[in-house]
Amino acid sequence: MAQEGIFTEDFKEQPYWWDRAPLQQVSPPPPLPAQADVVIVGSGYTGITAALYLARSGADTVVIDAEAVGYGASRRNAGFLGRVLKRDVAWLEKHHGEDHALRVYRELNEAFETVKEVVTTEQIEAYLRICGRFIGATSPTHYELLAKELETNKRKLGIDYHMVPRGGQHSEIASDIYYGGAIIPDLGSIHPGLYHKGLVDRATSAGVKLVPHTAVTAVRQAGSAPSRRFQVETSRGVIEAANVIEATNGYTHRNLAWLARRVIPFQGYMIATEILPTALIDRLLPHRRTYLQTNMNINFIRPAPDTERILMGGLTGSRTPSLRHIAADLRTILRRILPGIGDVKLSHVWTGQCAGTFDFMPHIGGEDGHYYGIGYNFAGIPMGTYFGRKLAYKVLGRPEGSTVFETQPLRSMPLYTGNPWFVPLAMKYFDLHDWWIGRGAPGRSKAA
Repeated sequence: MAQEGIFTEDFKEQPYWWDRAPLQQVSPPPPLPAQADVVIVGSGYTGITAALYLARSGADTVVIDAEAVGYGASRRNAGFLGRVLKRDVAWLEKHHGEDHALRVYRELNEAFETVKEVVTTEQIEAYLRICGRFIGATSPTHYELLAKELETNKRKLGIDYHMVPRGGQHSEIASDIYYGGAIIPDLGSIHPGLYHKGLVDRATSAGVKLVPHTAVTAVRQAGSAPSRRFQVETSRGVIEAANVIEATNGYTHRNLAWLARRVIPFQGYMIATEILPTALIDRLLPHRRTYLQTNMNINFIRPAPDTERILMGGLTGSRTPSLRHIAADLRTILRRILPGIGDVKLSHVWTGQCAGTFDFMPHIGGEDGHYYGIGYNFAGIPMGTYFGRKLAYKVLGRPEGSTVFETQPLRSMPLYTGNPWFVPLAMKYFDLHDWWIGRGAPGRSKAA
């Protein structure tokens, strides 16, 4: 294979984050308990955070996962910390009113602050850093739209920013591919693997029972209020619970039919470079921020928090014959963005299942002991953590469980059963949309 020269000798087709936060191998898996107060389906940020809060409140809590604990996107994440959705304040205001739009973005900020609070309170060593974010404008029109969007956010929400004209962008990134950009100074980054591992450690210390390698095949209601119970059917038997939380996001199996019809899983891809000279990274990324762009279908870059490497992601939703092929394509894009990186080799490539919704918004919901949190649309760490705590409060009957993200219905589309066959076509549409806006057509930035 002609591309073999671009990989290091110890190249791995697995997440870079697993080097420091490897998955715990449990064989055979522990016995499935006969019953619990709460059964949580999914061991990502949402499920583990909910389990931690529930266990500390005295609930007998079991977390079930079809794979190893943390196998999914929580330990495959990019590790960006922000308060960003695909729907901006102006769009939400137009479709749902100003009050709703401001509530959404205030809760987004609360989700961002929740991660910082959890890391500090739980003393999780996960390289959390408030490094700021650079958003590169992919056309002059995108630059103008980005400035307009950020000014709206500052006026209505008090979120600080400053614009960087094209002539000054080398002070932020050694690239000529952008037409200027913007800095959001108070956003951050984290090691997603160590963050998840820290949450798992705290949860197990609180008494949470983890049951990996056990697929949930159905959740059935038994009885009626107030003695209602749920039968959680799995590949290894049945567990009875008073409450169930479904927190599977991009790994939602079609057995969970109602939820599967409302979530759109798609593949995300990332690469890690070989170890680079410190001076080179400082020249390419002078402030070592997180970096993305104004396109709907974004490329994104960050320095690794624990070694001298650069991590990069993109080509979301693409189909590929192999991870090595996608790695080569991502490397080409990385060298186009950062030509000064030279003939760099890659040490890791990986993929993970992300998830969107038909309205591009996260959703939390359910009632009477059966709840869900899903559809993070690229905001997995803050929203997953935040939803986990909200779901725990809902189970406990606490008013703090209320959230703006439960006020809009989680809709499906006719004939959709959970097979996201249309994702590559949607990404092509987004590429066309970005090109059209870049020519000066009316639109809005999607990255702020």
